[in-house]
Amino acid sequence: MHFKHQAALLTLLREFDRVCRRLNISYTLFSGTMLGAVRHKGFIPWDDDIDVLMLRDDYERFLTQAHTVLDEQTFFLQKEFSEHWPMFFSKLRLNNTACLETYYPKDPLTHQGVYMDIFPCDYARSSEIGRKIQFLASKVVIAKSLWKRGYLTTNKKKKVFMGLCRILPKKLFLSIACGGSDKSEYVHTFFGGASSYSKNVYPREYFATTVMLPFEDGEFSVSSHSQELLKILYGDYMQLPPPEERRIKQHAVLVDLEHSYEIYREYQNNLTFEVLTRSIR
Repeated sequence: MHFKHQAALLTLLREFDRVCRRLNISYTLFSGTMLGAVRHKGFIPWDDDIDVLMLRDDYERFLTQAHTVLDEQTFFLQKEFSEHWPMFFSKLRLNNTACLETYYPKDPLTHQGVYMDIFPCDYARSSEIGRKIQFLASKVVIAKSLWKRGYLTTNKKKKVFMGLCRILPKKLFLSIACGGSDKSEYVHTFFGGASSYSKNVYPREYFATTVMLPFEDGEFSVSSHSQELLKILYGDYMQLPPPEERRIKQHAVLVDLEHSYEIYREYQNNLTFEVLTRSIR
């Protein structure tokens, strides 16, 4: 099933790439997907997701124009902060599939098909103090989104923080997090990268140009500075982890490539907290 899941993810990536080419929109494979392209020329064998990153201007243009090209019979673009998706990033979903993640969705109309993640990359402020203020503001937005979505955690501090952030104004903190200068030499991925500050701030030039790299049976866009990015994210990124760490993160508790998520609503509601949180750290 894992390899079939990767095949479905590749279908999503091909459609995403096709739409970007048609609209002349730039993107880069990111995070583990970029690592897979550089180190494996495809998926990391034990990976079960795809991440892409777009500068905010390209990201916004994709969200507003993709419908003119996208095969909407097969795919669904789940836009950030939309009616049934309160999250701070977007996803491209595969219709008539199921990918139930580790949470109880508060909105029963949330699309839960197999997906790839589409993350924005924003301008960062020129000063480090300014960037850290953006980072803290992003944490508030993320916490509010996770609570509204129905995120589950066994971490008491996270629970308290999400509860406190519920009452704070999203619009204000979002404007702070995204409010960097287009003249700054830095960008940030606070809404799409790792959880730490140091792994989310990059020189702007790292995303200025891209190259095509092999990924499975195709070629896809990757930052021209992929080596520098991967060093920041993973350190000695060409070194394979020990065998005991080569396992799937388990983003989902159920994947069905032949039936819609809609038939699993009752099943999902009946899942125990222990089952849903067993892969959460």
